[in-house]
Amino acid sequence: QVQLVESGGDLVQPGGSLRLSCAASEFILQYYAIGWFRQAPGKEREGVSCISSSDGSTKYEDSVRGRFTTTRDSAKKMVYLQMNSLQPEDTAVYYCAANLMRTRCSGTPVVHEYAYWGQGTQVTVSS
Repeated sequence: QVQLVESGGDLVQPGGSLRLSCAASEFILQYYAIGWFRQAPGKEREGVSCISSSDGSTKYEDSVRGRFTTTRDSAKKMVYLQMNSLQPEDTAVYYCAANLMRTRCSGTPVVHEYAYWGQGTQVTVSS
């Protein structure tokens, strides 16, 4: 079963930084846009960012734009989510997934367009 694997979640203080990693196959990175999502307790899963497979262009949800950066390293088969200026409201389980419908991000990722979900990685922002 194809699956992406997230890692890097941790407990961090407000204002701190964290980098999440998403391991994927060469095929997935070449043909599918990759999205980052998060789900806080009691809330629906929401899109955070997207990186296109075609040209590496990115899209961000409004609350993270300017604080979060998505990049990819095709040689390492990895997609990263660099998170800076973290706040308690960023606390959630973070997931990466592949958009089987697009190679290029059209906006903030929406859950129903994505597949091959990983197991998630917990990010907790607290003092």
